[in-house]
Amino acid sequence: MAVSTARALTVSTARALTVPIARALTVLNLPALRTRRTRIGLLNAAPVTVFLLVLFAYPVIGTLWLSLQSDTGGLTLSWYGQALSGGNLDVLLATLRISAETALISLVVGFVLANAVSRMRPFLAGLVMLVVIVPHFISALVRTYGWIILLGDHGFVNTILTDLHVPGAPFQLLYNETGVLIGMVAVMLPYTVLLLYGTMRGVDRRLMAAAASMGAGRLVIFRRIYLPLVAPGLASAGLLTFILSLGYYLTPALMGGLKQTMVATLIDGEVMKEAHWNLAAALGVILLLFTFAGLLLVQAIRRMRRTGS
Repeated sequence: MAVSTARALTVSTARALTVPIARALTVLNLPALRTRRTRIGLLNAAPVTVFLLVLFAYPVIGTLWLSLQSDTGGLTLSWYGQALSGGNLDVLLATLRISAETALISLVVGFVLANAVSRMRPFLAGLVMLVVIVPHFISALVRTYGWIILLGDHGFVNTILTDLHVPGAPFQLLYNETGVLIGMVAVMLPYTVLLLYGTMRGVDRRLMAAAASMGAGRLVIFRRIYLPLVAPGLASAGLLTFILSLGYYLTPALMGGLKQTMVATLIDGEVMKEAHWNLAAALGVILLLFTFAGLLLVQAIRRMRRTGS
């Protein structure tokens, strides 16, 4: 009895909510959206839409408004002028440079690893991918401190190099760009390998076998057949790694020096130490614009890939 009553209440509530929607759609002259299935879909999408508006759209709009607000309450672009000048501009350029270097190194290492794994048997490939992915589930803070221990002046790496009598050992591997790149590549590599592995597994190996049967060498097959087929995946993996690196905070803050300060670290300092919320908001908006530009490039590459296929 209680179940039937609850169902009746649910049906009556849904009808009460869908009638105004249907009337509104009738006024808007959208007959394709007046079906019962569409109205139920709109009702199901409403909580998700409200969730996204409250937790994503509202903070972004608030940050944008804060970046345009002057000390007197008016509108100004002076905060963007400060963000794009002096030491702040140097930090932005360093962020772009380090992110690009991280993406490039991750692509090179990830390409070699994903290519090797894609040629393995499924069971062995699964084990190797497990080794690649499992470190990603460990806390980034723990992994960063692990790299600090390994790369220190008396750490494992320098100890081995010193015992092997490598000229110049021990090397300065921390608090410089070398340390930042090592730490960030270790964090970003699983993303790159996963994206490239999916692309490479989808390549039809019969095309390369056919080219080999017609006398093409390995270099020609790689350059004219294999590389064009995986090029969209390479571009997507590189751009996504670049986007993720733009806003990364932990590793550059702990393993880098003053010249390796990135935008996320600068924003943290402007908020926590200087209390310059407007300048921090302007830096955040600029970083968001870079991220949107990268995502648009990824979407363009995917459209080109679908069109080409």
